[in-house]
Formats: sequence, structure tokens, C-alpha cells
Amino acid sequence: MSGSTRGGMVAPPEPRALLQRHGLRCTPGRLQIVALFTASARHLSVAEAWEELSRSGPPVHPTTVYRTLETLTAVGLTYVVHGPGATRYCVPGEPHHHVVCQDCGDVEGLAHDRLKDAVGRIEELTGLRPDASGSLLVYGRCARCGD
Repeated sequence: MSGSTRGGMVAPPEPRALLQRHGLRCTPGRLQIVALFTASARHLSVAEAWEELSRSGPPVHPTTVYRTLETLTAVGLTYVVHGPGATRYCVPGEPHHHVVCQDCGDVEGLAHDRLKDAVGRIEELTGLRPDASGSLLVYGRCARCGD
């Protein structure tokens, strides 16, 4: 599982503009973290984000990554995907659902339009009408983890 959303994605806004739009100061750490998430469109844990940031630029303390992601989530700039293992974060883009590996905890986005019929059937069966930001979480085992 690659962690990116399948299907066409629109280019994300510039990190500085995103932070300003959400009323946040543009600190170097925040800019680095937002740039990482918007450029990759991946669902990363705090540890994965810290590792990537450590390889690509000036060091950012793991606590800074954690606190920044909590702040970004509180204002709606990122969202959380819970599953087995570490919590994962992502910047909202095109509406999508998530598939989560129960063994390794990897998360991959699946374009909303790919499951439109399934979501309609869920509404038909349960009466629950998912809103535009709603996400299905589908758990299973990825190809790397096997059966």
C-alpha cells in the first residue's frame, strides 16, 4: 500500500497560505510539516513524519512534530485516521475513504467516487447518510502482509 490517494488529485495550496488561512503563525517547523504532508498526500504517523523531516532538512524535534500535528488537526488543516498501530495524519484533499492494514497499520486513500455505489448501499441498509467529509475505514491485510 503506497499511502497516496488513488485517482486524480488537485495540486495542494502552498503551506504558508494554508497556515495563514487557518489563523496559525508560519513557524519554520510548521512550514516544514505542512510542506511534507501537502507534497506527499500520504497518511503518516508522527514517527514517519519525523523520520522524513530528519532526512530532508533542518532537524525538527519529535515533540514538535507531535504538537504541530495536534494543532493542525484542531484547526482542521489535518485529520486523523485511527487504526491498529500508530495514529496517522493527512491533509484533506479530494474526498476519499481509507483502507487500513490490520497487521502493519499502513493506510491508503481510496477515491470517494470509487465507492459511491457502496456508500449508497450503506445508506439504503442503515439509513445513515454520510456527509461529504465522511470516510469509510476498511480493515484487512495489505499485499505485503498477506493472509
